[in-house]
Amino acid sequence: MRTLIDAHVANQQPTLTTERLTLRPFKADDAFDVERLAGMREIADTTLNIPHPYPHGGAASWIRLHGPAWENGTSATFAIVGRKTGALVGAISLMIKREHRRAELGYWIALDCWNRGYATEASQRLVDFGFEVLGLHRIEARHFLRNPASGRVMEKVGMQPEGVERDWVIKWDRYESLARYSILEPEWRAARSGRRV
Repeated sequence: MRTLIDAHVANQQPTLTTERLTLRPFKADDAFDVERLAGMREIADTTLNIPHPYPHGGAASWIRLHGPAWENGTSATFAIVGRKTGALVGAISLMIKREHRRAELGYWIALDCWNRGYATEASQRLVDFGFEVLGLHRIEARHFLRNPASGRVMEKVGMQPEGVERDWVIKWDRYESLARYSILEPEWRAARSGRRV
């Protein structure tokens, strides 16, 4: 069965906007800023897959993966930049399981941009994109249990808590429990009808 995901990824990855942010495909020129910002220990500490220290050249290799992943429909990764400044604020992605019409939302925000609502603003835009354009049925997200701020972002975009995966992963030689959240397309549609678009 051909889905909107299949049809959409055949085209070039789009650029999305919010009131304060632009979500665009990463460019090779972003690699230095990715290493500088994501390389901060505080960022790596709250994410599963960001290494610390960030290896030199690692961001360029990571960025090169985005185009093929978009084309084969397995992920949509965007740079989050300020609309006025053009400065990199963070990254956000949907890791897509096409056969199940679901995706996992993930993001990081630069340390000096924390507590400004950027994660919520970018996440809402990408959730909208996932349901409206990619034709997803479910979007889920996880956060380390010790990072409740990320859970608040998930709740603000309409996700519901589903439970805790105890000692699910190992990060820096310690077990981490993950809280899991999700939102289904009918729930998103019902909430959206009461939300200004």
